[in-house]
Amino acid sequence: MTEIIFTLDGEPVVAREGESIWDVAKRQGARIPHLCHKDAQGYRADGNCRACMVEIEGERTLAASCIRKPAKGMVVHTGSERAENARRMVMELLLADQPPQEAAHDRSSHLWDMAALNGVSESRFPKLEAIRTPLLDDSHVAMRVNLDACIQCNLCVRACGEVQVNEVIGMAGRGHDAKIVFDFDDPMGASTCVACGECVQACPTGALMPAAAVGEKEVGDSAAFDREVDSVCPYCGVGCQLTYKIRDDKIAWVEGRPGPANEGRLCVKGRFGFDYVAHPHRLTKPLIRREDAPDKGLNVDPANPWTHFREATWEEALEAAAGGLKRIKDDWGGKAVAGFGSAKGSNEEAYLFQKLIRQGFG
Repeated sequence: MTEIIFTLDGEPVVAREGESIWDVAKRQGARIPHLCHKDAQGYRADGNCRACMVEIEGERTLAASCIRKPAKGMVVHTGSERAENARRMVMELLLADQPPQEAAHDRSSHLWDMAALNGVSESRFPKLEAIRTPLLDDSHVAMRVNLDACIQCNLCVRACGEVQVNEVIGMAGRGHDAKIVFDFDDPMGASTCVACGECVQACPTGALMPAAAVGEKEVGDSAAFDREVDSVCPYCGVGCQLTYKIRDDKIAWVEGRPGPANEGRLCVKGRFGFDYVAHPHRLTKPLIRREDAPDKGLNVDPANPWTHFREATWEEALEAAAGGLKRIKDDWGGKAVAGFGSAKGSNEEAYLFQKLIRQGFG
């Protein structure tokens, strides 16, 4: 493996093959502000926001540390006055068009964290004309699009096109009229978006947010949860790792967590399909069909199952199920029993289930 020795903030450091200045600085414990760069697997550095500029001795211009590779003998200054002034200027320019933090779509967004890191809380520059600000797009049931907070970092474009390879999000327009679009400038809910939510997880400003994380006035806070619970998605056997954001003892929203199966990514079911957990129709106790229940059919009201079923203990329910299956086998033979699997079962559960059907009933 090729190693490059260069000087970073007065200290000799070693860069591994493929690392950028930003990567090495992070490994050395230095925090360089960044916005369009996402330090996650699958995301390439783009260098378009210029929030991570550093000074390199002997070079006339500053360099974007997320895309600049170190060279042997290079001398880099991340905290020089020139670099810090440039980063503050970039942050001020980006904040000019943002809603104030108290009314932001995400008051705890990465953008505001980076602004604080630069010591910037407001901008002296004029805002974009209101007529040029895209309107709220609430056409999608699970996500909100507020492009008044967009800094055109293109993270959502890369998330959609390069990470998830859906290629729904792109850029359109020129100059002041440039903006993020879905397909041919369709509303998000009417586009070919598959609702994986990768763009929402990548967005550093709150321009793209889970609908559950913003209020009626589109004010939200990605840190407005009581606790986090790391878990595995229950929908299929792939084993995608995720983190539940819990508020008031209910799942508020979900984020993907790095794991060998998903690398931090989720599908629509894993990211947004959690409302069933607290749904009033969800069965939370074993039920057994009543002896005086009406004839079988699709006539059970899920909001009132008591017309057909009664509550039972787990022991009673398991005994009833096992007894019923045994009677079928005794009366009609094992071939009379069919098994229907579920995508929600793990690979191990699927194996045990097919073993039960094949060998248990023969």
